[in-house]
Parts: sequence; C-alpha cells; structure tokens
Amino acid sequence: MTTQAMKAVDPATLRRVICAAAIGNFVEWFDFAVYGFLATTIAQQFFPSGDPSAALLKTFAVFAVAFAFRPLGGIFFGMLGDRVGRKKTLALTILLMAGATTLIGVLPNYAAIGVLAPVLLTLIRCAQGFSAGGEYAGACAYLMEHAPRTQRAWYGSFVPVSTFSAFACAAVVAYALESSLSLDAMSTWGWRLPFLLAAPLGLVGLYLRWKLDETPAFQAVANEAAVAHSPLRETLRTHGAAICCLGAFVSLTALSFYMFTTYFATYLQVAGGLSRATALLVSVIALIFAAAICPLAGMFSDRVGRRATMASAGVLLLVVVYPAFLMASSGSFIASIIGVMLLAVGAVLCGVVTAALLSETFPTRTRYTASAITYNMAYTIFGGTAPLVATWLITTTGSNLSPAFYLMAVAVLALAGGLALPETSKISLHGADGSDEFEVSPLGSVA
Repeated sequence: MTTQAMKAVDPATLRRVICAAAIGNFVEWFDFAVYGFLATTIAQQFFPSGDPSAALLKTFAVFAVAFAFRPLGGIFFGMLGDRVGRKKTLALTILLMAGATTLIGVLPNYAAIGVLAPVLLTLIRCAQGFSAGGEYAGACAYLMEHAPRTQRAWYGSFVPVSTFSAFACAAVVAYALESSLSLDAMSTWGWRLPFLLAAPLGLVGLYLRWKLDETPAFQAVANEAAVAHSPLRETLRTHGAAICCLGAFVSLTALSFYMFTTYFATYLQVAGGLSRATALLVSVIALIFAAAICPLAGMFSDRVGRRATMASAGVLLLVVVYPAFLMASSGSFIASIIGVMLLAVGAVLCGVVTAALLSETFPTRTRYTASAITYNMAYTIFGGTAPLVATWLITTTGSNLSPAFYLMAVAVLALAGGLALPETSKISLHGADGSDEFEVSPLGSVA
C-alpha cells in the first residue's frame, strides 16, 4: 500500500469507534440476558399452562431458537460486510436488533391474542438471533481495523467490556424490578421495561455508527478494487483450516462465558444452596469484576502475543475450574465469590484474545464473513448448549462437579486448536491479503 492510501486515525475518532462498536454489542447481550433473567415471568405471559415447568421449557426453547439463527445471520451479514463495508452493515444489525427487542416490550400476551402471542415472540427472537449473528464479529472487525497495531487487543477489549457490562446491567435491572414491584405490576407491565430500553439505546448506537467513516482497511481494499465478490465461497475455499483451529479455541471462549454469566447463578442455587437474591448478587459482583479486568487482559495480550495469551487462558481454566466449582458449591458467600472470580479471569482472557483473533486470523476482503462464521458456529454449539449440557451432566452423573470436567475437556481441545494458529499480534490488518504495511500510531500519526 502506498503512503497516500494510508489514513491517520486520531484518538478522538478511536474513542467514538469504541463507543459505536460497544453500544450495539451492549444492546445485543442486554436483551439475551434480560430474557434469561425474566424467563419465569415471560413463561407466564406467553405460555400459560397448568405446568409451570413446561411453560418455562417452552420459554427457553424460544431462547434456543435465537441461537439457531445466529450462524445464518453471521453468513448473511458477513458477506454483506465484506461487500458493502462494515459501517453500513453494523448500522443495519443494530437497527434490526433494537427494533426487534423493542417489539417484545410492546407485544400482546397470550391472554390478549391467544396462540399468536408465542408465535410472534418466536419470530421476533429469530430476528434477534439473525441480527446478533452479524453484530459481534462485525463490531470486532470495525474496532480492530481502526486500532493501532501494537494495541489491538487493548482496544478490542472494550467489546467484551460491553458484553459483561450488559449482563451485569440486566441482572441489576431484573433484580430491581422484581424487588420493587408487586407480582401483579411485574406481570402486567414491569417485565416490558427492560426491552423498551432498547429503543433509545439503539437510536444512539445507530447515530454513532452512521456518523463514523468506513474503516481504513476496508477503504483500502475498496480503493484497490479487491472487494470479494463471493466472500462465502472464498472463505470456505481458502480459510477452512483457520476456521477450524480458531473455532476450537472460540469453543472454550463460548463455554467459559456462558458457564460464568448464565449457568453459574443457577449452579450457586442448586449446588450451593444460596438464595436467588444472593446468587444474583454474586453474579453481579463477578460480572463487574470481569468488565473491569478486560482492558488489563488486552494489555497483557498485546505484550505477550496471542499464542501466549491462548495458552495462559487454557491452562488457567484447566487449573482453576475444579476449585472454582468446588467453592461455588460450598454454600459460602465469600467462597462463592472467589470461585466465580477465578472462572471469570479465564473467561475474560479467552474473550479478549478471541476479539483480536477474529480479525487477525483472516484477511480484510473476507474478514467479516470468516470471523462471523467461526464465532457463531462455536457459540451456537458450545455456548447456547452450556446450561443444558451442564444440567444433563449433573443429572446423569449425580456429581455437581461434572460440568467442571466438561469445561476442562473443552479447554484441552481449545489449546490444541488455538496453538496451531500462527502468532498474529503484530501483523497488518490492511489490504486484500493482509500483507500491506499499514500502521496507525496511538497519537494518530502514520508509522
């Protein structure tokens, strides 16, 4: 790439890029978390029956359907992002996600429109899953393609920050509503409020994304007339091995994330005997802790490299997961917090290095498509099934610690796949084949 083709990215622009990337990701995960935290109330509204367990199962089945649509959304938005650009695609994903989430907040319940209510809820959840498939990988690519080469993991860490913050906020909002409203108020209108929050958040995110320019990397590819005409075909033909290797590591990211954020609140109650309120408090403390240490994990990864970070994350989880589950099942409030925080450190390391690897493993012309396929397939297979598999393992084996061994087995798989990848922390992300030398310094000068 010539010097004339290079663009300087100033610190103010980088801050706006972080905000634009993070807010859409926040809306996505806030919705998924709120749906899970309010599952019992949603079950009563849309799946009334004489059997509360059956209604709850149907509610979680609708939750799972959204995951099934994520890979399809990843392929669609990935190809769109590699053809028309990151900016326009991410504006579309946040518009669809925020719009669908808002619709849940105004959706009539079963008592009002009968069987049409759960049908519409399912369709809206499918739209959410479809849009979410293009959100995370696109947000990472958008941020990484702006970031300085030597600080990509640090800048990229703010995407996981928004994820953990979304879960913490969803837990706090759900707890505040349940503790301050009567059962009648909660079932009538209270449960709708968190979903309606998506409307203003989505509009802010859409404004931020629309006001920003396209990434320097995609602009360079477009200027060179090197935009991929068939991103999916090219991705599968040339990057199949990389997708498999990175997907193996992302499986650990997905499993540790959902074990930590979604399943552990239930585990603290079932295995540890903690009350729902106490378990939720432990989860919120751990989620805030995880969000706070994400930038530190990014600094660590930029210093030691991606392979060393993957190795550290995998080994750490192998070592701490058993004592983490053991402490969480002890019934002690302090021990539970320590146990969850141990698991959080490993999950954060995995999440932060994954955010960088999704962009660094693939060239600009197929980056969005390849990273979206890799991320969504791993999260659908290992993330969406994490609570179900963990519950099944405990029921089948009779051991509350069996999910720990499952996580350890996936950690071994992740280490094998991740360490088969080359070191990518210092490569350029700019140009059709990733070989162009393009550097943006933290102060906005071009190196």
